[in-house]
Amino acid sequence: MHARDMISTHPHVRGSTNDALIRCIEECYDCAQTCTTCADACLGEEHVAELVQCIRLNMDCADVCTATGSVATRRSGSNEAVIRAMLEACATACRMCAEECDRHASMHEHCRICAEECRSCEEACRGALQSMAH
Repeated sequence: MHARDMISTHPHVRGSTNDALIRCIEECYDCAQTCTTCADACLGEEHVAELVQCIRLNMDCADVCTATGSVATRRSGSNEAVIRAMLEACATACRMCAEECDRHASMHEHCRICAEECRSCEEACRGALQSMAH
């Protein structure tokens, strides 16, 4: 990803980047991709009816992560309250998706991988929130 390179060139940032927020942006996009793939893999499973809630949470998490990554990338403005709210929502979506994927992880490797990535993204969101505290 080029998040750090791009954000550091912004005239309002002037090279002073928030590493925790940049890590979070990158994790959000990774998590969105992972959740999208997990949902698609769940749809391919033989007993898909047992994975309906997992698929829903995968799709919700992917959407929230994508939106959070986009909003957090525009950090140079005065939208810190919105960014904080998005980071909180993203951490919640990631926690819920990880918990659901954990229920299926012993049977589906894609769910195990997704749960792991969701936990990593949740941690990155919490770290970004702490880095923005006044």
